[in-house]
Amino acid sequence: MLLSHPFSYILVLFITVACSRSQVTNGDNNGPGSNATTFTNPLLASGPDPWVVFKDGRYYYTNTLGNRIGLVSTAKMTGLKDAPMTTIWTPPASGAYSRELWAPEIHYVQGKWYVYFAADDGNNDHHRMYVIENASADPTQGEWTFKGKIADPTDKWAIDGSVFEYKGQLYMIWSGWEGDTNISQNIYIAKMSNAWTISGNRVMLSTPTYDWEKMGHNAQLPTVNEGPEALQNPAGRLFLTYSASGCWTDDYALGLLSLKEGGNPMNAADWQKSATPVFTKNESAGAFGPGHNGFFKSLDQKEDWIIYHANSLPGQGCGNKRNVRMQRFAWKADGTPDFGRPVNIGVPQQAPSGE
Repeated sequence: MLLSHPFSYILVLFITVACSRSQVTNGDNNGPGSNATTFTNPLLASGPDPWVVFKDGRYYYTNTLGNRIGLVSTAKMTGLKDAPMTTIWTPPASGAYSRELWAPEIHYVQGKWYVYFAADDGNNDHHRMYVIENASADPTQGEWTFKGKIADPTDKWAIDGSVFEYKGQLYMIWSGWEGDTNISQNIYIAKMSNAWTISGNRVMLSTPTYDWEKMGHNAQLPTVNEGPEALQNPAGRLFLTYSASGCWTDDYALGLLSLKEGGNPMNAADWQKSATPVFTKNESAGAFGPGHNGFFKSLDQKEDWIIYHANSLPGQGCGNKRNVRMQRFAWKADGTPDFGRPVNIGVPQQAPSGE
C-alpha cells in the first residue's frame, strides 16, 4: 500500500510496533515454543494471598478462593493467566472447616504433596489450620485426602500456615492469637514430626511493636503480624518475611526477621526484627498494601523472585481486588534480601530467565 502522507506512515508504524509488543507480552506463554521476553503486572486481576512452588519443571500456583482450594499448573510464570485453575478440594457443606478457606499453600514434603490452609465454620473466631495430602506426582491429578486439623497444644486461633525445612528439621510457622480474643496477631513457630503433625510447643517470634506494624489498629481492630514465609539466601542464612498492619489499610507491608548465624529457629532471642519495613506501598506505581507473598526461582533456577498481592487503587482493602504481581529481587552485601519497591503496573518487565 502506498502511503503519501507522513502521518499515515507514522500511524501504521505505531500499530505494527504495538501489535508486535502485544504478541510478545500477551501471547500464550504457557505452551511449547512460546518465547515471551517481557510481561506486565498484575499477572492476575484477582488473587489474594498468592503462593507458588516449583517442581520437576512445573510451577504450581494457588491463592485464596474462600469456598474451595484451586491449583494452577504452568510451565512458565509469565503464562499464569493462560493456565486453567483446577479445583482440587471442596470442603463439606457445614462444620468446623467448611467456610472462609484462607491462604492455601502447596508444599512437597517427604515425598508427597500437602496443602495447608485456614478455615472455620463461618465465625472468624474459630479459624484453625488444616491440611490435605496427595501422593500423586502431579498434584492436579489423583486424590486429595483430608488429614485433619494441624495445631500446637494450645489450639488457639491460627491462620496463614507455612512449612519449611532447616538443617534437617521440619518447622511450621503461622499467625495466631496468644489467647482467645482478637487483640493481636503474632508470628509463631513449632517443630513438626511429620508433614501433618506439630510435635511440640509453639514459640512466638514476633508481635507488632513498631508503629508501621500497627496501622489500622483501634479499639475494635487488632494489631497484625501475619503471612510468615521462610527464605534462605545463597549461603543458607534463614529469614522470615511477614505481613504487618491491617490488610484493610493501604499501609500493609512486609517486615523481616533474620536468624543470627548459628541460631536456633526455636529460640526467639536468636531472631532480629528489622526496624523498618522491607517492602511497602508505591502510590505512583499503583501498588497499595503489598504483602502476603511467596518466593520462587526462575525457570533456569538462576534468579530469585517474589510473588505478592496488592491493590491498584487506594482504599480497596482486604477483598478480591487484590491482584497478583511478581518481580525479581536481589541480595545485599550483608546477605539480607533487597526487594526494592513494587514495580509499576502495566510497565513491561523482563521475564524470569529461562522463559
